[in-house]
Amino acid sequence: MYSTVRTSRSEFVPIRTLNYHVRHWGEVSLDKTRTPLVMVHGWMDVGASYQFVVDAFSAAFADGRHIIAPDWRGFGLSKLPTPCDHYTFPDYLADLDLLLDHYVGDQPVDLVGHSMGGNVAMMYAGVRPERIRRLVNLEGFGMPATKPDQAPKRYAQWIDEIKKLQTGDMALKAYDGVDGVAQRLMKTNPRLSQDKADWLARHWAEPNGEGRWEILGDPAHKITSSQLYRLDEALALYERIAAPVLAVEASDDSLGQWWKGRYALPEYHQRLTHVRDCRTAVVQDAAHMLHHDQPEAVARLIEEHLSS
Repeated sequence: MYSTVRTSRSEFVPIRTLNYHVRHWGEVSLDKTRTPLVMVHGWMDVGASYQFVVDAFSAAFADGRHIIAPDWRGFGLSKLPTPCDHYTFPDYLADLDLLLDHYVGDQPVDLVGHSMGGNVAMMYAGVRPERIRRLVNLEGFGMPATKPDQAPKRYAQWIDEIKKLQTGDMALKAYDGVDGVAQRLMKTNPRLSQDKADWLARHWAEPNGEGRWEILGDPAHKITSSQLYRLDEALALYERIAAPVLAVEASDDSLGQWWKGRYALPEYHQRLTHVRDCRTAVVQDAAHMLHHDQPEAVARLIEEHLSS
C-alpha cells in the first residue's frame, strides 16, 4: 500500500448544522508570512485525496505551512445529522467562509480546488476577494451555459430525481470488501496505481453494520440542481476575483469528453478572460483526477504559483 511522506491529522469542527471533518498537514503557525493553504476536493471525493500532492511538495514549501483539507458536507466524514434529499451550491460557499473564520480569522489564504471544489473556489474568490491571496483551479470548468426556457424541464427533472432517491433508485453501490472499492477507483481512473487505490479506498469508503463497504458520499449529491447555471452570474463573480489565478487542465480534455460539443475548452478559456489576473497550465499524461495521475507535476505548479 502507498506509504505517506507527510502525516496528517483529522478533527471535527462544528460548522453551521454539522460537524465538519477536516484533515490537516502541519500545525497552525504564528508566522503570518507562511500563508495557510486550503485545499478543497471535488464531487464524490474527500479531503484525503490531496495526500499524494502534499507528499510531493518540497520541504521548502511545505515545512512550517498549515495545510487544511475539509470534507465537504455530505462527503467523507462530514455527515449531516438528519437525512437530506438534495444539496445546493451556495452551502459550500457559506461552509468555506465559516471554516476560514474558525482556522485563520481574517488572514488571507491560498486556495486550491479540484473539479467541483475548483468551481467553489472561483465563486468564493469573487464573493470574498479579500480572503484569497492566490488561487489554483484544478479542472473547475463551470457548467455549460443555459437559457431561461430550460427552467421548466429542469425543475421537473429535479422533482423526478428526488422521487427516485426516496425509492432507493439512486443509491450508491456497496462492496463486499475494501478491495472492491480499490478496483472501482482503478476502473474509473485507469492511471491510478494499485498502491494508491488501496490507500484511497480506506478514506473513500467505510464498512457498514453488515460489513459491506459503502462510499462516503450521500447519494443525494446525485440529484441535479434545480437551478440553471447562469453564465452571467458566474462571469460577474470571475470579474471580482482579486487573487492571481492559475487554471490547470489535464491533457486528456475531460471537458470535451463530458459535454461532447455542448461546452468545450475554447469557451472555458474565453470565460477565464474575465479574471483580471489568470494564466493556464496543462498537466501531461493526466485525466480529470490529475492530482492522482501526476501529483508531482501538480505539486510543482501549485508551488510555483503560490511562491511567485
